[in-house]
Amino acid sequence: MRVVFVIAPNNFRDEELFHTKEELENAGIEAKIASIKKGEIKGSQGGSADSEMLISEINVGDFDAVVFPGGSGVLENKTYENEEYLNIAKKFYESGKLVAAICAGPMILARAGLLKGKKATCFPDESIINTLKEEGADYTAEEVEKDGKIITGNGPGAAHKFGKTIAEELLHR
Repeated sequence: MRVVFVIAPNNFRDEELFHTKEELENAGIEAKIASIKKGEIKGSQGGSADSEMLISEINVGDFDAVVFPGGSGVLENKTYENEEYLNIAKKFYESGKLVAAICAGPMILARAGLLKGKKATCFPDESIINTLKEEGADYTAEEVEKDGKIITGNGPGAAHKFGKTIAEELLHR
């Protein structure tokens, strides 16, 4: 099993990447990191991650799921409006793969049209919630929400549970 994390080019939320990735790796799932730039990317809490590939280099067939961590970088960089982020989310979904996002990350799924009629959660911020609702999501305010092949989480405190939910779904498909 392989998962690719697609992060903002700066200020991703550390826990949402690191804790989620830790849960996947503990379950024996390999994780890679991609962004719109390669190399070291700083998290909003002082951590750093190595973007091993560009989003444009992701081969959907090489992975079982895509995960979009949140953080202020999603908002600052408007990744929820960036075609590369939206398109990779759509490609995974259309290929029947698992698509997951946490915190502000579900805005990417919403803008990609993947949350219409789906239960979803996100960081409890009015503008993020409104984006989900405007795009047809059924906002639940749950810590972690699973609806079909989409899993969403509400923020850093849910990162471990979010990661475990993704791992369980992948290992029981």
